[in-house]
Amino acid sequence: YGYYYLISGTKNYLTEFWEKFMSRIENQLNENKTPTILVVDDNQQNLELLQAYLEDIDCRTIPAGDGPEALEIVSQNRPDLILLDVMMPNMSGFEVCKRIKTDPKTENIPVIMVTALNEFGDIERSIDSGTDDFLSKPVNKLELLTRVKTMLKLKHLSDKLERTLAYLREIEK
Repeated sequence: YGYYYLISGTKNYLTEFWEKFMSRIENQLNENKTPTILVVDDNQQNLELLQAYLEDIDCRTIPAGDGPEALEIVSQNRPDLILLDVMMPNMSGFEVCKRIKTDPKTENIPVIMVTALNEFGDIERSIDSGTDDFLSKPVNKLELLTRVKTMLKLKHLSDKLERTLAYLREIEK
């Protein structure tokens, strides 16, 4: 009778251990995925130029022509980074950024505003909308790639920390 409980308890422990082990393996595999960058600009030439610059980085780009399209893509694809034009029809980049940063599901996606607006008030408005960084147009390729790589590294580390904390909370139970 006592052996049954010993064997039954061991089986449950092994099953739980195996599930946690496989979950960690799966998380580590997902950790090495190619980053996705959403590029948002209403000007097709700017969109193509930014995507061409990003070809120097191992990433996948998704283009969007305006704010509503960008928000739809963000809700479905959860990109690792967003390059966002400020001056767009239908919805400004400020509004798009504010919506992304106030949604708990998307608030941790880094946003780099790409803008021709260089006045202090415009920079302040970008920061108020929640942007993580900004670039002035015309975009310098080296500066763009450096900032994108930095943001992707920060996002990767943030995601890794979140997974580690979730794992620690799980084994604490």
